Amino acid sequence: MPRSSSDIATDPKLPPVAVSDEQHRAAARWTPLKVVIWIAIALLGGLAWVMLAVVRGETVNAIWFVFAAVCTYLIGYRFYSKVIERYLLRPDDRRATPAEVKQDGKDYVPTDRRVLYGHHFAAIAGAGPLVGPVLAAQMGFLPGTIWIIVGVVVAGAVQDYTVLFFSMRRGGRTIGQMARQELGRIGGTAAIVASLLIMLIIVAILALVVVNALGESPWGVFSVSMTIPIALFMGVYLRYLRPGKVTEVSIIGFVLLMGAIIAGGWVADTAWGQEIFHLDRTVIAWGIIIYGFIAAVLPVWLLLAPRDYLSTFMKIGVIVMLAGAIVLVRPEISVPAVTIFGENGLGPVFAGPLFPFLFVTIACGALSGFHALIASGTTPKLVEKERQTRFIGYGGMLMESFVAIMALVAAISIDQGIYFAMNAPSAATGGTVEGAVAFVNSLGLTGVEITPDLLISTAADVGEESIVSRTGGAPTLALGLAHIMQQALGGQAMMSFWYHFAIMFEALFILTAVDAGTRVARFMLQDSIGAWIPRFRDVSWRPGVWITTAIMVAGWGAILILGVTDPLGGINTFFPLFGIANQLLAAIALAVVLAIVAKRGRSYVKWIWIIAVPLAFTAVVTITASAYKIFSPVPAIGYWANHFRYRDALASGDESLGPVATVEAVIRNTGVQGTLSIVFVVLAIIVIVSAVVVAVRAIVRGGGEETEDPAVPSRRFAPAGFIPTAPERELEREWEPLLAEERAETARRGH
Repeated sequence: MPRSSSDIATDPKLPPVAVSDEQHRAAARWTPLKVVIWIAIALLGGLAWVMLAVVRGETVNAIWFVFAAVCTYLIGYRFYSKVIERYLLRPDDRRATPAEVKQDGKDYVPTDRRVLYGHHFAAIAGAGPLVGPVLAAQMGFLPGTIWIIVGVVVAGAVQDYTVLFFSMRRGGRTIGQMARQELGRIGGTAAIVASLLIMLIIVAILALVVVNALGESPWGVFSVSMTIPIALFMGVYLRYLRPGKVTEVSIIGFVLLMGAIIAGGWVADTAWGQEIFHLDRTVIAWGIIIYGFIAAVLPVWLLLAPRDYLSTFMKIGVIVMLAGAIVLVRPEISVPAVTIFGENGLGPVFAGPLFPFLFVTIACGALSGFHALIASGTTPKLVEKERQTRFIGYGGMLMESFVAIMALVAAISIDQGIYFAMNAPSAATGGTVEGAVAFVNSLGLTGVEITPDLLISTAADVGEESIVSRTGGAPTLALGLAHIMQQALGGQAMMSFWYHFAIMFEALFILTAVDAGTRVARFMLQDSIGAWIPRFRDVSWRPGVWITTAIMVAGWGAILILGVTDPLGGINTFFPLFGIANQLLAAIALAVVLAIVAKRGRSYVKWIWIIAVPLAFTAVVTITASAYKIFSPVPAIGYWANHFRYRDALASGDESLGPVATVEAVIRNTGVQGTLSIVFVVLAIIVIVSAVVVAVRAIVRGGGEETEDPAVPSRRFAPAGFIPTAPERELEREWEPLLAEERAETARRGH
């Protein structure tokens, strides 16, 4: 079992390395002012939920989404995450983290908690919280809102926090390595294989969102392309010209980004700009595949790190700005709480009943398996003190959930007719304005009647040739953000700027995850091959880096090309597979945590429900969704039903479903999707069953094998949260002379 604080003796010559439990309790003691503040937060949050779920009339004001989210997050962080910290994880700041014990200046580096929060958030926040809520908006605003806000408090943030903590206690091991150690050969192997395959789907769909956002958009292609030389310049600037000047280089990068957006409008209006940057989706896809390989093998400091700086400022800044604009503009939402598609499960954006498809479609905004790879990859190697894992892991996921709520509000703030015209596949709209009008008006939605002029004028407002069948969620979110922001700043004349600003914002979000995801996938593959060929585990061995990167890029690149060329609309058919795979990976991560908690001993087992409840819910949702996609006889839902429908049409010479090339493409794609669905769910079930067996055995025995690294006394101090408490500030003052001496010594050595 984990060693207690009394077993760890720190150096008596140093100031205390941790605030005592008594000081923590004293700092957290309730005062009349605190009581009043938390009662006010609870009342405001309760009022917001009542307005959304009970009182709602024909319209609902968007301001209530902001209040419901923020108040629930504050309560979840202050109370529920404290329960997890106190009873389930029990961090001990007297104990050194791997960043301190193994400090090497490369992978293991004690990092300021505020910097690490930004780095972690930049790594976890990809396309999911932007795209999933936008697609799920076809079912109405209420189910998605409840799952995004409540789901993150009891599931998503719990997973991120616990995986980060337990990986940190094990030297920063990956979720695959922990699974192999905790679940045995069968469960561990299944977890590693599942993680590798699921990463391919995740990165491919992230890239597909970028492709759909930039397809045939010269302005967007130019602006996003410019982020690469800007990031390279920032990397060189920070490495050689002005080392350590993070704020300075971030301001320069932001100014250059704004310049790239403005210049994009000028370039798009020129004949040469149209010729060079008006690219087909397939060409853009190949460009991203090549970019993904180069970005993953370049040194981290040259492209990945500066892009993280840029994207963190952009991500948090834009979301806070959008929330402020919503409070200022207070747009009225006319989308029903639950739409007809939420009731019948036959929507044009994606097909399937509300349960389970709402949950797998929203994906990252409430719970994401991809985060488990980051929380057990780079972040645990950088944590300075154990108590900081709550702020970074739990708090970072709350911010991602807020991104998802803002994306949902932006999507439902635009005209419903425009929403469906943008998100229906080209097979339904024909890719034309007239086809989109006929299709949307045929849906029979109450109060929805669009005209060709509306679609043409909206496209002109945002500086695009067309907004019809711009699937993938990113263009819809960009239009929603532009619609809200122009009311707060700039008016109608600024619509095109805000639209392309949002496209740039989303591309930064997503490309960060594409290159970080490819790099994490490469590490995982290197580790797996290293079991047979040890040389591959050496991350500095260039041939091994190139070979494994090429394998992973080829894998997700092939799926990306399938999605781009899919006649049924790649995002419409592939995103459910992405959502299911991502949630299955979350179930795998929670299953590993379940086994770890059970092995810790009887005093921990009484709190194991904190893990068991989200694990059980996620397992039921994802296995049910997988069963629908594998066994459903409805072609719009079941991959195999659609596969055999098109195969029969090809065999009989029936051309009603399209020309031969289109039919063959659907047969190929549905075969790949159906096969992957079977593989993913089988591997996940093996892992979950293995974890439950291990957990039950450990509970019966009163504990299990200890797999944590031996405890080493810490020789440093740092506060736990963003704002230090009074006792933490006192300790910081005691440590300041030692830290100043350490900085001076580092400077003398020339580092």
